Formats: sequence, C-alpha cells, structure tokens
Amino acid sequence: MAPDDPYRDPSLSVDQRVEDLLGRMTLAEKVGQMLQLDARRDLKDAVSTRLAGSILHASPQRMLEAIDLAANTRLGIPLITAEDCIHGHGFWPGATVFPTQLAMAATWDAELVERVARVTAVEVSATGIHWTFSPVLCITRDLRWGRVDETFGEDPYLIGELGSAMVRGYQGNGLGDPTAVLATAKHFAGYSETQGGRDASEADLSPRKLRAWFLPPFERVAKEGCSIFMLGYQSIDGVPITANKWLLNDVLKDEWGFTGTLVTDWDNVGRMVWEQKVCADAVEAAAVAVRAGNDLVMTTPAFFEGAQTAVERGLLAEEEIDAAVRRILRLKFRLGLFENPRAPDAQRQAAVIGHPDHAALNLEVARRSLVLLANDGTLPLPAGEPRTVAVIGPNADAPQSQLGDWAGASGQVDWMPDGQPRELIETVLDGFRAVAPADWTVTTARGADIEKLVPDPQGEFYRDGQPRPPISRPAEADPAMIAEAVAVARAADYAVVVVGDTVALTGESKSTATLELQGGQVALLDALAETGTPTVVVLMNSKPAALPPSALRASAIVQAFNPGMRGGRAVAELVLGHIEPTGRMPLSAARHVGQQPIYYNQIRGQHGNRYADLTQDPLFAFGEGLSYTTVEYSDLEIAEPDVAAGGTVRATVKLTNTGGRPALETVQAYISDLVTSVTWAARELKAYRQVSVAPGESVTVDIAVAAADCTLVTADGRRVVEPGDFDLLVGPNSRPKNLLRARFRIS
Repeated sequence: MAPDDPYRDPSLSVDQRVEDLLGRMTLAEKVGQMLQLDARRDLKDAVSTRLAGSILHASPQRMLEAIDLAANTRLGIPLITAEDCIHGHGFWPGATVFPTQLAMAATWDAELVERVARVTAVEVSATGIHWTFSPVLCITRDLRWGRVDETFGEDPYLIGELGSAMVRGYQGNGLGDPTAVLATAKHFAGYSETQGGRDASEADLSPRKLRAWFLPPFERVAKEGCSIFMLGYQSIDGVPITANKWLLNDVLKDEWGFTGTLVTDWDNVGRMVWEQKVCADAVEAAAVAVRAGNDLVMTTPAFFEGAQTAVERGLLAEEEIDAAVRRILRLKFRLGLFENPRAPDAQRQAAVIGHPDHAALNLEVARRSLVLLANDGTLPLPAGEPRTVAVIGPNADAPQSQLGDWAGASGQVDWMPDGQPRELIETVLDGFRAVAPADWTVTTARGADIEKLVPDPQGEFYRDGQPRPPISRPAEADPAMIAEAVAVARAADYAVVVVGDTVALTGESKSTATLELQGGQVALLDALAETGTPTVVVLMNSKPAALPPSALRASAIVQAFNPGMRGGRAVAELVLGHIEPTGRMPLSAARHVGQQPIYYNQIRGQHGNRYADLTQDPLFAFGEGLSYTTVEYSDLEIAEPDVAAGGTVRATVKLTNTGGRPALETVQAYISDLVTSVTWAARELKAYRQVSVAPGESVTVDIAVAAADCTLVTADGRRVVEPGDFDLLVGPNSRPKNLLRARFRIS
C-alpha cells in the first residue's frame, strides 16, 4: 500500500478505484472482504487473520481497536461497521430509543417515521456505525411469531410506505453525507410466513404468493435506493433463501435492477451445513452461497477457508468472488471510508446523542403510536376536583419492557446488562406522577408477576455460539399481591392497569404458543373487575394479546406497543386528556389464538365466515382506533367512474366531526376487484390520508388511486390489472361494515 496508489485517489471515479484495488488483492483478501464477523469474539483473528471486511456488535470500547487493525492490513481496506439499530441506537447507553417498528406503524405517518430514521442515523453515525439492520419489511401473518414487534404490521402497502420513509431517513442526502447510514431491507423474503408461528420454519410459499404479498414492499424500497438487502433464515420449497438463485438474482437483480449489496443473516451459510443439512461442509456451502448471489456472509468464520478451497477445487471461479467484492468495495468508496473511516466521534456524540430535540421527537412518536381500542366515555379522565388514580400492573413501572426488543437489556449484546439508563425512561407510573394535576393522588401496586426465567435445558449456547436466552415460565398468581392491588384500586377513583409481555417473550427464537396474558395478569384483571372502580387497561406488549372477558369489560383499553423511552408519559397524557388518541392498528388482533391467521386481506372462497364455536371476526381490526370524538363518513363520490388503464381513480368523501374534541382522522381507501381470473383478496389498502377535523367541522377529502395499482398476480406469476368492475371502499378501518362503497370500471 502506497499513498499514491490509484485506489487511494479520491479524484478518480468509484469504478476506477474499485478495479485498481481489486486487481491488487489476493484471493484471501477478496474472501475476507466478504466476511462480516462478530466483534465480541477474537477481534484480531477477525480483522488481521481472516481479513474481515465488516464487523458487527462492536462495543464502544472495541470500535477503535477494530479500525486500527484494519488500517494495518496490507492494503488498509477500511471496515464497514454494522449494528442492530432497529428503533434507535438501542445498544449505546443514553441514545434515543424510539417506539418499536410496530408501534411506529400505528402512527400511519410516513413523514414521522422518516424523521425517526433521520435522528437515529445522526446518533448512530456519531458512534462509528456505518450500517443499520433496519427496516424490517416482513409481513405479520401469525401473531405467535416472536418478531411481530419488528414489523410494520400486516399490510404490504403500509409496510412499503413506512419502509421507504425509513430508508430515506437513514440514508439522508446520500452516502457521502457523514450523518448517513446504510439502510437494510430485511428479511428477504417470505421469512414471516411461518408454520405454527415458529421462527425460521419452512415457509410454505409459491412464487405467486411471494409476488402477491411478500415482495412488493421490498420492490418499493429497492426503487427508493435501499443500499442493502438481508436474507431471511427460512427455506422455501426446500431451498434455503441463501441458495435461492431465482429470488436473489432473477428477481432482485435482473427484474428490479438492484445494484446494492446482499448480506446473509446470522450464520446462514453455516446453517446450510449444521442445521438445514443441505450442504456437506463449509466448502460446499461457500460455493452454493456465492453462486446464488450473496455478497457479505454474516458470522460464518469457516467461509474464509471454505471459499478459498472451493476456488482451488474448481467449485467456484475467482471471477464470482470478484463480482461480490466489487459490490462491497463500491459501498466503501461511496461512503468515503478510504478518506475518512468515520470513527467514533466523541465531540459529535456529546452534541447529538440523547439531544433534547430527539427526546421531544421520541415523545411525539410515542403519543401518535397509542391506539384507543375501547372507551365507554370514561376517558379522558375528567379534570376538576381532586382524584386518586391507582397505577397497577407488572408493566406499570417496567422500564426495559417498555423499550421492547433490541434495546440494551434485550440480550443481544453483553456490554449493557442493565439496559438503558433508568433516568432516561419515563414509565407509566413516572408519567402519571409527572403530569397528573398537582392535587391528584397517584398510588401504585404491582399486582402480579409475568414470568420466572429458567435456563434452557438444551444448554447455554446455540450451535452457532450465540447464547441461548432463558426460558420464560408463567409466574403463579400471588394472592397477597392481588389483594394489595385490589385494596389500592378500591381506594382510588380510577385504576390504570398496565399489562403485557416482556423481552423474554419477544424476538428472534421467542415465538409463543399462546397469545394470552402470561403469569398472574388474568387473575389480577379478574380481581380488579370486581372492585367496581372504573378501570383503564393499557396493553404494553410486543404484539396483540387475546384478552380475557375482564379486560374486555374494562372502561377503556389502550394499545401501547412498546412505546419507547417516553412512552409512559405519553400514556398518562392520553388517559388524562392532554393529547388526542390518533393511532390506528397496523395489524389485526385475535380473540383466540386458534383464529390464526387473522389478517384482514384474506383470499375469497372459504365456506362460511365463522368457526362452529367462534366468529372469524378479529377482536380489533386492521386500521381500527378510536378518537375522543366521533367522525362520520358520508357522500363518497367518484368523479369519473370509467377509468383508463393508465388513469387514476379520483374520489371525494365527506368527514364530519360530530363531537366536541378535535380529530386527526386516518382516512383509508381499499380496492375490491369484483371478478378476478384467479382467487384474490376481498379488499386491499391502496391509499390513506390523515386529515385534521375540528369539532363541528365538515371537510371534503380527496382520494386518488392509480388504476395501475389495482393489480393482482396471475397463476403464472405476472402482476397485471384486469379490466372490469371494482369497488372503492373508504372508511375509518378495514371492517366491511364501516366502509362506504363506490363502483368504478377500468377499461
């Protein structure tokens, strides 16, 4: 390496620099660039011996060491550093941890999500991280799946809108922007189509089903310029995604023109040997992975020797390695890492991490993410005379549970065993103490435990070296704790009961067999229901729960998907009427676990519309959410019912606020293709708008849906618009009874 080597010259084009550097590299150096290794392990082995091009999970203390090791390699190729900054930089003490992706989805606000990603990128980039493994574009199909909280819900259109916004926020003004970080669309594709909700199970998907539902959000963010796609863990029709040439090359690269970089998920290449057992050894697995189109291989150290041996044996051509390395080097040059490795910057960190403006945005998102699901008029709690409010439940003062997965105490890293600093987190109890009127009394009782954690009997570590999380066992209902909570509730004017789940019941490999509230929570709710005290149930959980009758009889129900550092304050503000409820469900909630799947866009054609013993209607539907007022929909009209194939369906609908409080209404527009050549969904979301409606006011809302978006996927896998009659359905949520209908025809 010399300072005047052409690849060191920033005046040359990226392609010129890539080709010069590639021509100087040995096979070992090329294969090393394809490795992304765990910085918690032997860092010198990863960077100096295996010549890794990328690392992840580098603690703040190890980041500078890794940068120095890379600078001292023969060619001095800088590292790309990556981390799971899923909803903020959850693994940096004091960083802003936002509501989870599912909670963000409940805002239905792409501009707000883009602002979250921009703030996250500003904080992340100051810590030496270049790349975040976000956004997740998986579609929730089975609520038992442990990673529901990481998704934007169940609808491909909404996921595409919010995912694209997150990509724009992360990548800023382009990768040359020092505050930009690489966005990652994951998990490509179909990972969430699980069997029995089990994580990474074989996904029973045809190419048509993939194209119909699972691929559109990824195609959308590919067009948005997302830099990285990460693969899922699963296989489809017997082929691991890591080996799926059709998906990785034919669809992603050839059809969509994706020129970015592909990264496997954790030890995907190794898993083909030791878990899926479709490859005999690391040599075969390396050849399969490279030939399928993978670029970066995450946490499979044996790929280093395996890929070189594969080339020596003629199983791989070195040119195939070169193609992957070009894409990796191109990223590094576009980021400007050869001129500036973007090391941790203490001055920037002090200026931006946890900035008051970021905390304010965090509170704004938390407020917008709350969904009022039921209300008998008790909320908002009336102001005036002094009151006593009892804040009860295992999640009423549970700071780390409030943050959810991928946030310090969630177990993925080892340098934050206690999670984010307690003083930065406002729990529900904190919130009521902070914002309740000065003459009100706030009392509290835990009332129940959710779980007891026990070691996994299969051992401390998985085969790939990852630590096995402890197993969550339901805690027994404690009569003394319940009695204390009942006494506190009886002495209060109102009870706010915060129930839900924990990080031990959330995330990768943590799917649940049931959807019921665990531990002593149901017994607690049953006992509180008998007190006669008006009760508000707050669901602080990672995914919708199947609720007991005592919860459904409560005065009000508020859904608070892990609402982040300031979520507790937002809950208190909502209950006390300081803010309006504006959130809408980004997925459907089941009455019973046996209703799975419950998503709204089901395919037409089944016999009947109920089970023999239970309705098929969801407990709460996609798009559902109440306000502290009432908004009536009327006068849906389509300007021109005959629409050309290249035209646009233009309609208006009238909204009238008939109550006494302002509303931010999410107007949802669905399409139903009345006669189709193949079976298809009864309705699909195609547009939505958020409109402010003052008390007593009527507003006319314009709706536009391109005819080109009124598509289906044919039996042979083509996405087309079929001429014929359609219904435009407009209303406050996806329930058919709440949707106005107007007919149009595409010619």
